[in-house]
Amino acid sequence: YCLSGHPTLPCNVLKFKSTTIMLDCGLDTTSVLNFLPLPLVHSPRLSKLPGWISKDGSINLEKELKECAGRVFVDSQPEFCLPERELLDLSTIDVILISNYHCMMALPYITEHTGFTGTVYATEPTLQIGRRELVNFMERVPKAQSATCWKNKEIQRMLPGPLKDAVDVWTWKRCYSMQEVNSALSKVQLVGYSQKVELFGAVQVSPLSSGYSLGSSNWIIQSHHEKVSYVSGSSLLTTHPQPMDQSSLKNSDVLILTGLTQMPTANPDGMLGEFCSNLAMTIRAGGNVLVPCYSSGVIYDLLECLYQFIESANLGTTPFYFISPVANSSLEFSQIFAEWLCHNKQTKVYLPEPPFPHAELIQTNKLKHYPSIHGDFSSEFRQPCVVFTGHPSLRFGDVVHFMELWGKSSLNTVIFTEPDFSYLDALAPYQPLAMKCVYCPIDTRLNFHQVSKLLKEVQPLHVVCPEQYTQPPLTQSHRSDLMLELQPPPMPYKRCSVLNLPFRRRYERVYILPELANSLVPSEVKPGVSVATVSAVLQSKDNKHTLQSVPKAPPVAPSKKRKRVMEEPPVTMAPKPLLSGVVPLEAFLATLQKHGITEVKVEETADGHILHLQAEDTLIQLEEDGTHIVCDNNEPLRATLRDLVLRFLQKL
Repeated sequence: YCLSGHPTLPCNVLKFKSTTIMLDCGLDTTSVLNFLPLPLVHSPRLSKLPGWISKDGSINLEKELKECAGRVFVDSQPEFCLPERELLDLSTIDVILISNYHCMMALPYITEHTGFTGTVYATEPTLQIGRRELVNFMERVPKAQSATCWKNKEIQRMLPGPLKDAVDVWTWKRCYSMQEVNSALSKVQLVGYSQKVELFGAVQVSPLSSGYSLGSSNWIIQSHHEKVSYVSGSSLLTTHPQPMDQSSLKNSDVLILTGLTQMPTANPDGMLGEFCSNLAMTIRAGGNVLVPCYSSGVIYDLLECLYQFIESANLGTTPFYFISPVANSSLEFSQIFAEWLCHNKQTKVYLPEPPFPHAELIQTNKLKHYPSIHGDFSSEFRQPCVVFTGHPSLRFGDVVHFMELWGKSSLNTVIFTEPDFSYLDALAPYQPLAMKCVYCPIDTRLNFHQVSKLLKEVQPLHVVCPEQYTQPPLTQSHRSDLMLELQPPPMPYKRCSVLNLPFRRRYERVYILPELANSLVPSEVKPGVSVATVSAVLQSKDNKHTLQSVPKAPPVAPSKKRKRVMEEPPVTMAPKPLLSGVVPLEAFLATLQKHGITEVKVEETADGHILHLQAEDTLIQLEEDGTHIVCDNNEPLRATLRDLVLRFLQKL
């Protein structure tokens, strides 16, 4: 079941072997681009924006909608597009598997408001970084007024785009509370790479390193005879996390593939180079640089790249500021999660030098981190400088303040590195803008070329993926290299799709109790092959199947009352022996002759032979899988013939 239409922020549900498993719960945050930014400090510009009235004056939503540079925005607390909640009963979900911290932002909506009683599995860095991102998200959204009139279907139809085209606006929800975040995270159980977790005895799940971010995972979901791999947000590039585990994905019946790069044409290394050169150019010209970013992830690689670049570009005196409520813990965490780092960084953890260079930048005062723009930052702030802060949508967080502060000067530059939001849409409520804008999206996730190579190596029987991956992007319809071309073709899904996965479930594992196994008498049917018949009771409990001995009927005490038919214990008949082998025609005819049956007419059929015993008026049908004796009112003869046939067969 696909509950999210956004391939990089997935939310799918897999029903497999009587378990219901949710794979990720990503939150589609692109809906916030329809809202006005929330400034941390009163903004005269935003408060003076004119309200929107339809051309004919029939619709007046001046209080809810504001106009800026030809675009219309909702003036209220930002709202998010949730995973689909009507497609199936979410209270039936047994477990939620999280692949990385980007894909858990909808967790509180799912665990707190659907009757969910299961467990959430994630790795430790995913939980800790995710906790910070969720809280960060939360704390920065001031509780402004909420707007609802614009969501009326009749009114929404009349609005200018992109508001007119926004889907399911009624299901959009405002941000969760701190209490909901804590309650959701209390349901998380930590797992390590390759750790096997049993679900109800039916299925085993285990996380594998996906190479994308600290603690990011792909998941293997398997029973005794079937295997599903879930590949989401993986990277083969050499960055800070542990490299991707590819070999464990082999022999999958079904591979669910999602979270590929959003920038298939942008090379991350090239983008890093462009990022550094634009930054240096702006600083040299006396301007400031603003980098809207998340509080963890690509920022570690950006800081590492800058560390090497600062010295060579003589930017040693320029201050770098990282502003986020979790900046401090984010930078510290990246240093202590040693086992989740790539080998090269792991070895540094045990040396007297930190694995990430940003620790040295902090020690030498080149990188300073602050929880917000209030307090220490305002007294220590000096320009020109470089500021890393969130949120990348430019709708809330400290970034709003810097956009208002620096937007009017063409000396300053804003550099977009996060690929999640269209930078033109992000900038729309700040237009007209004098500052320079540079788009260097850095997305280290798998591209189509890498995925095709990976799938050739692991060879799953079937691939399931979002429909966006089965056709070229709309803007580049000629680029057939920007899609998945596989044999057999992948099974595509979109939001609200329900797919039946092509499992050939042919086997089930059954255990046999020792005392029952002890009572079996194998007979050799051909050299090296023995067969035994089993009469047993099959017990199925917690998805484990066991063969047990047939219980003996208890002795019945004589009673005066007339027995009801129902009370009599069932009589267990001794099973008839099974027969195996073939009746050879020539030898059988010779045996019949010995017993005085001489007039036999043999007829060949598709399945064997028919023997007509003319004097006795009897038919014997010899077939591969059975022998029929048709004989009228002559019981002694039938019994004799039966015994003659049995001479040639083995009894089990």
